[in-house]
Parts: sequence; C-alpha cells; structure tokens
Amino acid sequence: MEGNIIQAAKFVGAGLSMIGALGGGIGIGLSVQGALEGMARNPDAYSNLLTNMILGIAFSEAIAIYCLVIAFLMLFVL
Repeated sequence: MEGNIIQAAKFVGAGLSMIGALGGGIGIGLSVQGALEGMARNPDAYSNLLTNMILGIAFSEAIAIYCLVIAFLMLFVL
C-alpha cells in the first residue's frame, strides 16, 4: 500500500515538473513570432534578427530540457 502511494507521488511530481516545458514552448513561439515580424518590417536586419532568434530559441529549449531531465530523475532514480 505504501509503495503505491510513493509510486503515485513520483508520477504526479514528474508531471508537475514538466509544466516548465510549457514555458519553453511559449518562449520559443514568441521569439520566432517577434523575429519574423521584425524581418518582415525590416529585411535589412535579417542576419541580426536570425542570430538573436536562434540564441533565444536555444535558451528557451534549455529550460524545457532541464524540466525533462528532472522528470526522468524523479521517475527512474528516486
């Protein structure tokens, strides 16, 4: 009985830790949207906007990957 409660708590904790991935997805979407709007308004700034967009996507994706790692640690290590 006690083992089932602990197992259920692991699943709930892993699910809650993945909420941070939602923020990463929203951040990626907003950065791409802003860069595309900037490129459409000023095509001369394409290279600067593209570089900054890729950096922003990488940082946002890193947060989502950290959340995934924490979820896996909760499921398989604890």
